[in-house]
Amino acid sequence: MIKELLIIMISSSLVSNVVLSQFLGLCPFLGVSKKTNTAAGMGTAVIFVITLASAVAGAIYKYILVPFDLTYLQTIVFILVIAALVQFVEMFLKKFMKSLYQALGVYLPLITTNCAVLGVALTNVQKNYGILTGVVNGFATAVGFTISIVILAGIREKMEYNDIPESFKGMPIVLITAGLMAIAFCGFSGLL
Repeated sequence: MIKELLIIMISSSLVSNVVLSQFLGLCPFLGVSKKTNTAAGMGTAVIFVITLASAVAGAIYKYILVPFDLTYLQTIVFILVIAALVQFVEMFLKKFMKSLYQALGVYLPLITTNCAVLGVALTNVQKNYGILTGVVNGFATAVGFTISIVILAGIREKMEYNDIPESFKGMPIVLITAGLMAIAFCGFSGLL
């Protein structure tokens, strides 16, 4: 059991990185990766939301949707769970961490529509993960998201001091960098 969970953790965070190999969650990945502090804050919020959403969605699926033969409602139910959790995170940050709340700006509510969060919940159902395995998968996926966004933010901070051709300034160089990161993360595919 421990070996299986460890394989899921490595696979979800590095080998099948949600951003760099599945291309889910690109909006906050590209939008919030200008500064490492903001990227780390977004990563932390995503870790919290995905981990909790995996647990709650897994429990609802197993104990409500499957017994009452309502599995066709899974996407709607998962979106509602995610939306409620994001609202909770937003209220918490607004009250206790105002600077991070302001730094994340519009991208915090976008976690609700972040397809990576919904993708994890649906992946857990499709792979028939139990609640514990689903939570581990969700946590590892969110850690992989955080690793990716923090690395990109660090690279973007360094690129500010580089001489970049005018046509590549802004989003073009960010997309090229993200593509190179995706290629680099392909190196983890032989790990498992």
